[in-house]
Amino acid sequence: MSTGSHAGRPKSWVAVAIIFIGFVVGGVGIAMGPNWAVFGVGAAVTVIGGIVALAVDIMTDVIVDEPRQ
Repeated sequence: MSTGSHAGRPKSWVAVAIIFIGFVVGGVGIAMGPNWAVFGVGAAVTVIGGIVALAVDIMTDVIVDEPRQ
């Protein structure tokens, strides 16, 4: 059984939220015709979210469970 939590730190969830918002804005930009300016803003927000994720060291949130049998 797993004893660890996969919840992550609040800083990591902020980074994920920024990336998610960037994807949503980019998707709306594509669905609007496409509107390349809105898509570009979404892509930029996604990149900023990636930089934030690297800055908060999001990959240390990974918890390796014991192997299942």
